[in-house]
Amino acid sequence: LGTVFGTGPRGRVLKADVLKIINSSNNSTVATPPSSSSSLSSAQEKISSTLVSSPQEDTVIPIRGYNRLMVKSMTSSLQIPHMVYADEINVNALTEVRDSLRPLAKEMGVPKLTYLPFFIKATSLALSTYPVLNSTIDVEEMTLTYHVEHNIGVAVDTERGLTVPVVNGCQDRSVLEIAEELNRLYSLAIEGSLSEADITNPTFTLSNIGAIGGTYMSPVVLPPQVAIGAMGKIQRLPRFVSDDSDEVESARIMPISWAGDHRAVDGATMARFSNMWKSFCENPSSMMFAMR
Repeated sequence: LGTVFGTGPRGRVLKADVLKIINSSNNSTVATPPSSSSSLSSAQEKISSTLVSSPQEDTVIPIRGYNRLMVKSMTSSLQIPHMVYADEINVNALTEVRDSLRPLAKEMGVPKLTYLPFFIKATSLALSTYPVLNSTIDVEEMTLTYHVEHNIGVAVDTERGLTVPVVNGCQDRSVLEIAEELNRLYSLAIEGSLSEADITNPTFTLSNIGAIGGTYMSPVVLPPQVAIGAMGKIQRLPRFVSDDSDEVESARIMPISWAGDHRAVDGATMARFSNMWKSFCENPSSMMFAMR
């Protein structure tokens, strides 16, 4: 107590004086944070370690296999005069149908029923009305070949790069059968075991890039095909219930972008095809009337 300075009457030591000394002692034993110079030094060491482990020279990687085919296709596509048409669809009704069918699909061997089989079937049904979009062009012979089979390629992102397996004969497949075939193709694509028959002779292509992100795109037609579609990310957005109402509802909106070879497809045909596809997707029960 001899070291405590009393602040009471006549120098009396009060409780507050003792607590002040105790608190002062505790604060002196608290570890001080590292200085900014030491933190900077630590950060520089981490950066140096990262730089040491990074390649010090440019790396040349040969383009082989499917990627080589893609280079050739994309080079050829530069000769195509592209036209692009975009729209959006409300998938509220389709979401309800998909969710209600998921338990049944699981029982029938499809563990996860997605939107894609419905989009593919809607594409096939619309192609039946606008067959020019399911054609291939031969510029040298100046001919268009209208294909009976709807062989729809689906762009798939894998660790090995972009792959486009083909769902053949979509005009004769149900939504469930398309889903089963997609599961088979996805499994083979991930394993890198797709056969030549699984990736050749598509007559139309769909890109499901929205599974990764993005909204509207400018997809590139893969020759000799004349059309391609790219589906964007589904988002929950506010939309007016109708043009005559101020009522707003929550809607699941998906952007869709179509590209066509303008030598074979005009804008009006692309727009009408898109409107029919949109109608099937927004009113999925209507697809039953169009199926054979």
